[in-house]
Amino acid sequence: MSFPAPTRADHQKFCEGEGWTRVRTARGKTGTHHLTFELTLPDGRVLRTRISHPPDRSTYGRAMWGHILRDQLDVTEDVFWACVRDKVVPTRAFTARPGTGIPAALVHQLLTHGVPESEVAAMTRAQALERLNELWARE
Repeated sequence: MSFPAPTRADHQKFCEGEGWTRVRTARGKTGTHHLTFELTLPDGRVLRTRISHPPDRSTYGRAMWGHILRDQLDVTEDVFWACVRDKVVPTRAFTARPGTGIPAALVHQLLTHGVPESEVAAMTRAQALERLNELWARE
């Protein structure tokens, strides 16, 4: 699918549409205006993007846009435009609940006791605790 050249206004509309938090507004020596947004994902990662508003350009070059999508927004172009044009919020904001993962110390204990990594990855927190208690009871 073909998309228009992304503008800085599109970039900002995406951030605001997905619910990113504006963390900083700065004015550089050249008068360039920067808006910085952050989004905390359910897995604990924090995404950060900065929108520059130079006086001479409103669109991004292809390489810069690829970097922004991949490394800052962490979305595909399809997802980006669905949010900007149709107000479809990316599903990643609702894919996991914080605090439901298995703590690293518990994972370490299971692996140390010979439980295969693929098996640990498929466990819930409760299942991991139950399995570790079983392993400790055998010792």
